[in-house]
Amino acid sequence: MTLARMCATAEDTQRAGEEFAALLQVGDIVLLDGPLGAGKTTFTQGVARGLGVHERVTSPTFTVVRQHACTAHPTLRTLHHADVYRINHLDEVVDLALAELVEEDGVALVEWGTLASSVFGDDVITVTFAIDDETRRLELSGPALARRMSAAEQWVHA
Repeated sequence: MTLARMCATAEDTQRAGEEFAALLQVGDIVLLDGPLGAGKTTFTQGVARGLGVHERVTSPTFTVVRQHACTAHPTLRTLHHADVYRINHLDEVVDLALAELVEEDGVALVEWGTLASSVFGDDVITVTFAIDDETRRLELSGPALARRMSAAEQWVHA
């Protein structure tokens, strides 16, 4: 099942991310997919705000992974923000050990995540970004989403 939410502005995309943060649980891996400029980092900035991250969130294109301390979630302590766009081999994604990093108290958002989706297995949430004129369409899908369908449906209609 796929759920979609429309965002007319960057602020709408950030707000969608902030509200999406309420769906997250320890151990989640969220794959962000869409063309350049579709709003993946903007969405992540909103998620970070929703999780109580106080520092500036920017694309980790050249650093590959950035960690941010979360202060507003009862169990999540670390947001791992990754960008695998520049990674050349799946082994490099495996070496990041994102699945292990999120096990105890973290969550990972992975830009260009579908490039490496085989590394993460099926138990992920995917947010696909599409641009239609000036409006962004954010589509949620994935097996991990099914366990939170009620909350996800509320997110769509917010």
